[in-house]
Amino acid sequence: MKPTFYFCLPFTLLFTSCVSIPEKRAQQVDEALAIAPIYATSEYPDLELVDSLLELFDDPQLKQLVEQAWAHNPDLLIAASEMDEAGFNFEKSRGALFPSLSGNGAASRAGSNSSAASNTFSASLDVEWEVDLWGELRNQTRAAQADQFASEANYQATRQSLAAQTMQAWFNLIAAEKQLNLAERERDSFADTHQLVQRRYEQGIVTITEVELAHTDAASARADYESSKDARDQSARALKALLGQYPDARLSASTNWPALDRSIPSGLPSELLLARPDIIAAYQNIRAADALARAAYADLFPSFTLTASGGRSSDTLSDLGRSAFDVWSLAGQISAPIFEAGQRRAEVGAADARAEQAYQNYRAVVINAFTEVENALNSEAYLAREETARLEALAAARRAEAKSLRDYESGLIDILDLLEAQRRVFSTEAQTISLHNLRLSNRVSLALALGKGF
Repeated sequence: MKPTFYFCLPFTLLFTSCVSIPEKRAQQVDEALAIAPIYATSEYPDLELVDSLLELFDDPQLKQLVEQAWAHNPDLLIAASEMDEAGFNFEKSRGALFPSLSGNGAASRAGSNSSAASNTFSASLDVEWEVDLWGELRNQTRAAQADQFASEANYQATRQSLAAQTMQAWFNLIAAEKQLNLAERERDSFADTHQLVQRRYEQGIVTITEVELAHTDAASARADYESSKDARDQSARALKALLGQYPDARLSASTNWPALDRSIPSGLPSELLLARPDIIAAYQNIRAADALARAAYADLFPSFTLTASGGRSSDTLSDLGRSAFDVWSLAGQISAPIFEAGQRRAEVGAADARAEQAYQNYRAVVINAFTEVENALNSEAYLAREETARLEALAAARRAEAKSLRDYESGLIDILDLLEAQRRVFSTEAQTISLHNLRLSNRVSLALALGKGF
């Protein structure tokens, strides 16, 4: 069953005046803090919305990885089982609204020394029904149904989060592969520089100090290369774990980034967040908590139970198959608390407090959702401008390195200037790799914050 009532949530006033919100929270909802809708102003880049995370990037391997995670990740499978359990709990709770029917059969044989033995057979149908006069059972059923809807939303939230984590882990692996390739080039470059300085030393052109400085950077580059290999393997293990597989490092990524060519239009309405399953789940938790609070209140009143029984008793087994009942009973029972040291009223207060907690948790979830969207939108703009500047810096650093090498061979600069030029190239390129990885991950975070995860 799919919940439909949450579509009336007005996010611009943080759920003000939605008629589906239970009465117990209605006054608090009406007094809730107003929150402005999301606006993508001119300071944000012009981006294009998609219907799901998998539509963000045209990468068949990435889509395959996400589907593998959906099929085998233990956390998602646990969430699916919890969703099934909530469905069965709802069916169980709903069954309490109807009469229960049970059948009984018995057979006995008795006798004494002075009389012959005789057989007695009996069969009966028993009906019991608790009259839900005050709505306790109905409210418990409503709570169970809301729990079912919340569990379905939690499953979708876990599914969305897993897709996002898998995509970001894939980007991390691509970045780690690129960083490893960069570290290999850096190692080879500083080794070449060390050999160049060594030859110049043998020719008597430079001092032993310059040789040791070049040796230092060459050794550091070898160490960085080993560190990059470790980071690359850890990224592969993290992705394999998300896929529900043994976390070894035997997984390679493409060295090409997925295209980042989609965009999101300016003027994002806050209603987009209605698709977020964590908000749906939090709202369903309010409904469940309020229904349980009303059920606890109804438990203060007397309960009524009707029982009926009909059947046959005979000394011949074949007589039990006749339709006419020659034994029957009908009874009604009323029970009411007289003295229990305030336990039920304490439960009413506790249930109301839990409903208040659910309401405040809902407000926190909504505020957090707006925060995530605003942060992702801002980061989208900042990271785009930062990457442009970093690429410009990288181009300049490469030009400076090429000139520094020519000047060093001509004797115009010393080894420190050449090594610094080389370090700046590799450092800036490493920053551009990390930065593009951040841009891809932030795009996923933005889509996830908007609820675009199905």
